[in-house]
Amino acid sequence: MIPQLYRVERRQEEFPGTFTLQLAADRGSASAFRPGQFNMLYAFGAGEVAISMSGSPLTEPLVHTIRTHGLVTRALQQLRVGDSVGVRGPFGCGWPLDRIAGRELLIVAGGLGLAPLRPVIYSLLESDAQSASVRLFYGARRPQELLYGAELQNWSKSMELVTAVDHAGGDWSGRVGVITDPLAAAEFTPDRTIAFLCGPEIMMRFCIQTLLAKGLSPADIYLSMERNMKCATGLCGHCQWGPNFVCKDGPVFRYQDVQPWFQIRAL
Repeated sequence: MIPQLYRVERRQEEFPGTFTLQLAADRGSASAFRPGQFNMLYAFGAGEVAISMSGSPLTEPLVHTIRTHGLVTRALQQLRVGDSVGVRGPFGCGWPLDRIAGRELLIVAGGLGLAPLRPVIYSLLESDAQSASVRLFYGARRPQELLYGAELQNWSKSMELVTAVDHAGGDWSGRVGVITDPLAAAEFTPDRTIAFLCGPEIMMRFCIQTLLAKGLSPADIYLSMERNMKCATGLCGHCQWGPNFVCKDGPVFRYQDVQPWFQIRAL
């Protein structure tokens, strides 16, 4: 429960209001984590906030991509190389990489939702966690809000990459529209496919409906939830969702296990 000191080793501005921090431990090495887990980042004098891992689980340092939307994230945005930050973690359940061997993996991300899925892609590219094939469907509001542009190009050499944006100017030659459209047009064998989703809940809701309509089992759909996590251990109750605590029982859930709660809007 006591934050460990880390220092900012590198800072990357992704686009206005979204940035990536690369953190190195002041003493020792960073704790190992599983793709899908999160840390509590403590900005001294402001408080702490739950942020998913967005770097490789196989190498140091820690990497977190953060969107500025409150007091703590604004304080984190002000950090520069050499500044200190507190870290607690890792916490939560990760993506079930043990289930993807020999299966087709559909990775569906919306906006900042690519960040918690990025460690999955690193694991596939850097380790023996092999699936039969990988397809990445990634949607954002605008072309300039597509995360990790250079990496997306590199990933497209190893997997099928489908991107779409809600709005674009004349210099954008890609798809314009919601990511559910190319997902609905995709062909796959339902009983040999598994899907990982992360993004706005409305996007995940429609993507899940699309996958179910194409025959994918609720037991083969996994999603990462975002809630107001405060303690990270299930004690404070801030992130209670139905019978679950997102910080302790998630943030990655199997859709079959949370289907009744996910269908209740505004829960």
